Amino acid sequence: MKKLIIIPAYNESENIKDTVENIKANAPDFDYVVINDCSTDNTLDILKDNNYNYVSLPINLGIGGAVQTGYKYAMEHDYDVAVQVDGDGQHDPVFLNYMAEYLKEHELDMVIGSRFIDKEGFQSSFTRRMGIVYFTVLIRILTGKKITDPTSGLRMAGKKVIALFADSYPVDYPEPETAVTAINNGMKIEEIPVIMKERQGGVSSITLKKSVYYMVKVTLAIVIERLRGRR
Repeated sequence: MKKLIIIPAYNESENIKDTVENIKANAPDFDYVVINDCSTDNTLDILKDNNYNYVSLPINLGIGGAVQTGYKYAMEHDYDVAVQVDGDGQHDPVFLNYMAEYLKEHELDMVIGSRFIDKEGFQSSFTRRMGIVYFTVLIRILTGKKITDPTSGLRMAGKKVIALFADSYPVDYPEPETAVTAINNGMKIEEIPVIMKERQGGVSSITLKKSVYYMVKVTLAIVIERLRGRR
């Protein structure tokens, strides 16, 4: 399989070099592309200085636009699978080959790496875990599908999901909504246990104030997406 790692990065100068080098060491069968989301720090300088493969966006599109750019890149270059690995060092590339094998062997369209199946590694803060449980319950009520880690960014997509997400992707806080989108469109999704780390540096973009907006916005988006049905 042709396999691509999509690395969205906004102001990840503290983490991006370690993230890419870790990928090169532990997932050498994968190509990668860093999507520099118009960073205002020296992320772009690091990418240039180290001759990394990257696309640099002229304006800040947010996490959704950056990831969708990666899916468009994957589609245009005819990749069989594409997996999102965040630029903050939380996602461990040692799991990527297993995810690819699992997707192929079980004839799936998407595999999500969940930190809550075996409950190993960093489990996030209590407040965020409560939010994750809320979205797990909401998605199960609306779709009948249980996803234990609906906010996980570590997700691997096959060609059908690549095409779906390249065409349309939420602007911000996309993970729970896109899981419902995939389910709505008849995609076969499963989770596998992974171990995640704490952010290796920098600051998360989700503040307490944004968390309230996040819960309301994503709830409405999930409900609307479910009502919309297949695209």
